[in-house]
Amino acid sequence: MARIIGIANQKGGVGKTTTAINVAASLAVLEYRTLLVDADPQANSTTGTGFDLHNITSSLYDCMVNNVRAEDVILKSDIPHLDIIPSHIDLVGAEIEMINYPNRENVMKNILAPIGDRYDFIIIDCSPSLGLITVNSLVASNSVIVPVQCEFFALEGLGKLLNTVKIVQSRLNPPLQIEGILMTMYDGRLRLCNQVVSELRRHFDDIVFATIIHRNTKLSEAPSVGKPVILYDSDSKGANNYLNLAKEILQKNEMTKMTNEERVISH
Repeated sequence: MARIIGIANQKGGVGKTTTAINVAASLAVLEYRTLLVDADPQANSTTGTGFDLHNITSSLYDCMVNNVRAEDVILKSDIPHLDIIPSHIDLVGAEIEMINYPNRENVMKNILAPIGDRYDFIIIDCSPSLGLITVNSLVASNSVIVPVQCEFFALEGLGKLLNTVKIVQSRLNPPLQIEGILMTMYDGRLRLCNQVVSELRRHFDDIVFATIIHRNTKLSEAPSVGKPVILYDSDSKGANNYLNLAKEILQKNEMTKMTNEERVISH
């Protein structure tokens, strides 16, 4: 069965979608069968993997509201081993339409259950809110990655999200784990960035990823051409960062071994 990892932070602009796209692409490049689920109505994961929203006839919305099967919505990307369940702006209305559903928190879990044995990993790009769709994503997930921008206000939002994860753990999905806190948009020249990194490591030591995602022009440019950074520029720092993160996730789940050389994170 697939390991299902949600990527969540209710704060926007922390690199959540960038992380979802590039972790999924990196796992696929490492030849793990991967499904990217775009659970954000902005549909940036869908366009960022090369799909034109005008050509998409059915999406996650249809699965959640109209009982369409996931396998009828899945699209194949340009990367071997990487499939996607696309999103659509209609997903904004799904929370209202699902409000009277029995077991409304389990809709996503039930959608993904029949296809779980087809994949090694399912990566869910959650919307930047703590609404019903995000709760659905957390209930469906085995674990959650929390991207945190290396700036002061990011630390404030982190507590709120971890509290939501605790509530989901206690009431809806007891086995849910924190896969890791991921530091993004790191700039080693800024003292504040280094302070945030040391604060996070001090408070959350064992759940902070060793890999840090640096600020990188290629990472910012890649979505504009509808490609993960590993396809856009495989030699860039961003591509290397996310490949290292994918390897670290594999190692955490005892699916591979990293050499000591690969663990070195250059600042």
